[in-house]
Amino acid sequence: MSYAMAGALQAAIYQLLAADTALAALVGGAIYDGLPAGALPETYVSLGPEAARDRSDREGAGALHRVTISVVSEAQGFATAKAVAAAICDALEDAAPALSRGRVVGIWFERARALRTGSAGQARRIDLNFRARVEDD
Repeated sequence: MSYAMAGALQAAIYQLLAADTALAALVGGAIYDGLPAGALPETYVSLGPEAARDRSDREGAGALHRVTISVVSEAQGFATAKAVAAAICDALEDAAPALSRGRVVGIWFERARALRTGSAGQARRIDLNFRARVEDD
């Protein structure tokens, strides 16, 4: 097993999202690997938890990463958050970004969970789960 490509995969996913014009039209540059200090925008995207499993074979090291990308919005209703979630899915569908180490075999949508958050349930959050298969060169 190799977790050696995890950083490269995360950077590539971030770059795909940051470069997507449809997503930028919805959240501007509010795509975070780590949340900044201070006030946050009304709607933003956050790269979240990750889990990895060995997917090595006799040809080399590899891993299957399960990555969570969250959409958080204080906009009324779920429409804004769902539009952002759709743009994320579109940006990552069939993506095979170049990595600084290894290669992406594929990135696939796995599932999503939409919920209300905040003290009075006024915020909306959608956690999108993707799986990404990587191989070391």
